[in-house]
Amino acid sequence: MQCELENSATCFSEGARIVSWEMTQTKEMSYKNIIEAKKILDLPDHATMAEIKSRYRKLIKWWHPDKCPTDQNGCHEMTRKIILAYKTIRQYCEHYAYSFEKQEVERYLSEEEWWMDRFGNDPLWGSRNKK
Repeated sequence: MQCELENSATCFSEGARIVSWEMTQTKEMSYKNIIEAKKILDLPDHATMAEIKSRYRKLIKWWHPDKCPTDQNGCHEMTRKIILAYKTIRQYCEHYAYSFEKQEVERYLSEEEWWMDRFGNDPLWGSRNKK
């Protein structure tokens, strides 16, 4: 049976359908899996999608089997772990329920917005009494 995916080495036949290695490696969304992915990608506790993507790209460049002449099998395995970790984090972010409550939004105000909200144009009195 021919594999319809780009790399036939990552496919195997399961009855009448072809399954990729990545489909078999999809993990359920759990705290343990997310923390494991965070450790593999070496992410801080708080990271933006841009930071996650940047870290992923740096690690893929570092561990790519073509750039690793000494231990290609180890590099190949680490590359697969990095890809799976990135997919886990992306899946978590796609299904995250965002809060638009006032307290939650105010946690992410810029310094200028924070200053204007508390003090307005006057640094001594501001708009604090308007609340």
